[in-house]
Amino acid sequence: MISNFFFQIAGLKKLPRSGWKIKVGLNNSESVAEHSYMMSVMAMVFSDMKSLNSEKIIKMSILHDWAESKIGDFMPDEIGYDKKSELENYAMIEILELLPEKIQSNYQDLWNEFLARDTQESRLVHELDKLEMALQAKIYEKDVDPEKVKPFIISAVEQIIDPDVKKTLIDILK
Repeated sequence: MISNFFFQIAGLKKLPRSGWKIKVGLNNSESVAEHSYMMSVMAMVFSDMKSLNSEKIIKMSILHDWAESKIGDFMPDEIGYDKKSELENYAMIEILELLPEKIQSNYQDLWNEFLARDTQESRLVHELDKLEMALQAKIYEKDVDPEKVKPFIISAVEQIIDPDVKKTLIDILK
């Protein structure tokens, strides 16, 4: 049972982030797993800097894209927010059922908290998702027309509010 879970999540290593492929035209873009890894690094650093619950933030960062291992990486404008949320919730339920019962509810709670965005931790994870996207855009900017990555950077600038995350975003964009 746990091995099925590991195989399921390991699929994220081969799943390319669709925005980079579709909107930027990259054939060899980062995978969802690579994105989640970098987010987890950011989560560890920012949660310690801010004296927040590091374990919760890191776990939330790791699990925030698990549903994509079942449904794929849809861009927000590709299928609509409500449909994407519905698909992700069903996928997450199926994925968590592969785990021992004693940890399923803990991960489901983290997932629900992430979706609700009503805690400092969940809001930080959402902003780190955007910060990682901006970092990756700056990395790709060297290899593609900078205009193609501009919408990703604009999205990050518009959605990052936390002063510490915003400062880091500004440093990344310099």
